[in-house]
Amino acid sequence: PMEGLPELREWFARGIGGAVTAAEVLITAGGQSALATALRALAPPGTPVLVESPTYPGMLAIARAAGLRPVPVPVDADGVRPALLADAFRATGARVFVCQPLFQNPTGAVLAPERRGEVLRIARAAGAFVVEDDFVRRLVHEDAGPLPAPLAADDPDGVVVHVCSLTKATSPSFRVSALAAHGPVLERLRAIQVVDTFFVPRPLQEAALELVGSPAWPRHLRAVSAELKARRDAMTSALRLRLPEVSLAHVPSGGYHLWPRLPEGADESALTAAALRAGVAITPGRPYFSAEPPAAHFRLSFAAVANVGEIAEGVRRLRTACLEVWGG
Repeated sequence: PMEGLPELREWFARGIGGAVTAAEVLITAGGQSALATALRALAPPGTPVLVESPTYPGMLAIARAAGLRPVPVPVDADGVRPALLADAFRATGARVFVCQPLFQNPTGAVLAPERRGEVLRIARAAGAFVVEDDFVRRLVHEDAGPLPAPLAADDPDGVVVHVCSLTKATSPSFRVSALAAHGPVLERLRAIQVVDTFFVPRPLQEAALELVGSPAWPRHLRAVSAELKARRDAMTSALRLRLPEVSLAHVPSGGYHLWPRLPEGADESALTAAALRAGVAITPGRPYFSAEPPAAHFRLSFAAVANVGEIAEGVRRLRTACLEVWGG
């Protein structure tokens, strides 16, 4: 079936929760593909789309490739700021807001409970959709505690278009994800997907079903959860010991990266280049902003390392790069 195997759609629907049913789920080829389908289905070329600031550069690239104009809405430690979101809808006439309510990339923020309903209310009043990129729910850390449900689980009105994926918890090559939506918008999503990718290969969907139905799946997620916490703690400790000059305002309990802020006046491009010369890769903060950034940041990932020892060595090399750029 072009919408995906019924059993896999049912599994994703149960994971989203609320009133979402298998009939409201489409199987897609990875989260990036699902986001591209959603934006093409919801926003005509040339129109604005509201985005968190900062946000995932891949999403900004999708929006621009679709001919859309990303308009930033600032995020703080509790997620998107509802008053500014309402202002942005009024000022732009946008009909789409893209967000990551859980462990936002790059800040790691979780949308506060008191803001969840407000965001949906604001979007509903604007006649707009909320595209919820639930990209990292399966990469929660061991000490996170209970997670909030997806926004889609609290949305009886069809405001939320939900995106979730198996890729990050499995392998970059395992391109299996889901799009979920209520009402007529589902037909628009299905029509765009048929044009763009036709359908996800059945053998890949069968493999996904076998994986998530296996006793090894919950064991795998527990192992990932424990390892992510250990790596996060190792990187946080190393940064505070060796690089007290950078500010680490928020340490997330999910995901695989940190978002340090550089000292006032620091040049993130110069630091990125110096870090490469020292043998460590960091991501400059500028591409995460759709407008002028308020401060210099960089993103540090702790996923693609062999062990916590490599994290300590990486931060030591980063210290060398900082001394080269800043002196001292």
